[in-house]
Amino acid sequence: MSLALDPAAQDLLFREARTANTFADEPVTDEQVQAIYDLVKYGPTAFNQTPLRITLVRSPEARERLVKHMAEGNRPKTATAPLVAILSADNEFHEELPALLPHFPQAKDMFFSERPAREQSAVLNAALQAAYFIVGVRAAGLAAGPMTGLDFAGLQKEFLDDDHTPLMVVNIGKPGEDAWFPRSPRLSYEDVVTTV
Repeated sequence: MSLALDPAAQDLLFREARTANTFADEPVTDEQVQAIYDLVKYGPTAFNQTPLRITLVRSPEARERLVKHMAEGNRPKTATAPLVAILSADNEFHEELPALLPHFPQAKDMFFSERPAREQSAVLNAALQAAYFIVGVRAAGLAAGPMTGLDFAGLQKEFLDDDHTPLMVVNIGKPGEDAWFPRSPRLSYEDVVTTV
């Protein structure tokens, strides 16, 4: 059985997509990021809560502040990527629910009145949206380099507030010279899927 998605698109989004370790100098524009978001915003989340928040790091000063929070091995990539995005979960996402879930506005208070429930749901669903974002970056013909090797507490203090939980940093851009490490193995279907 074949997939409905064109094989070239399958390669672009998955089989040939890689995390770049070097980047070309070509900038990533606000228009490209807008197009990525306008595509991936349709990915499903529980209660349509959409807790992902994206902080684009563009200025040299902000880049310098960010790089110091990255693990040493990630610093060169983050320092040289054309664009870096900090992805976080908005723990106050429930304030948007009446507009995002107009047929069930009471969900805001029924399920998310308590902060611990919101935090758990925000992180889970924002991580799901982060995966959509990475695929969207690939759909734009760019490489996405998601990284969690960083000082999360320092990053939060530097760029976010207590209502936002940092999830990852994503380097974005056209791949540069010698951008790829060899492809790591993947688990087989039989290793992953169980039928009950």
